[in-house]
Amino acid sequence: MKPAPPDEDLVLLFAAIAAATSDEVMRRVDKAGHGDLRPSHGYVFQHLIPGPVKVRELAERLGITAQGASKAVTELEELGYVRRRVAGDDQRNRLVELTERGWAAVEAGRTARAAVNRRIRALLGEEQAGALLGSLQRIAERSGGMALLSSRRLRQP
Repeated sequence: MKPAPPDEDLVLLFAAIAAATSDEVMRRVDKAGHGDLRPSHGYVFQHLIPGPVKVRELAERLGITAQGASKAVTELEELGYVRRRVAGDDQRNRLVELTERGWAAVEAGRTARAAVNRRIRALLGEEQAGALLGSLQRIAERSGGMALLSSRRLRQP
């Protein structure tokens, strides 16, 4: 079977659009004062938005080892985006939570995504944007992607 040319390969087009829009979001986040963040940090942040979690639980949600999650937390802690605190009365258990700087980065990401969404809608026009959105929602629902998104279980590709 002959492969589809890249401009007709839906999987490649999704990957290209995801990469380009992620880059644009990160440029905007950088301009908002968070140039030390990488896209991978967003996968950590998504699990801290609902509230503090233990590193072990964070690792499970990210699908990585506890050592890998601890490394990511240490990096974000050094950058001032997260902090660890004692979980209740048990000194052995520490919770990871967003700091004020972390919440500012979350807001910068949301603002950046909103701007990129507006740019794409303007490029397509409202009618085509609405049709595209409907198609993408159906694909996301049927592929299981919507469940991952809704449960904050997206993983880094």
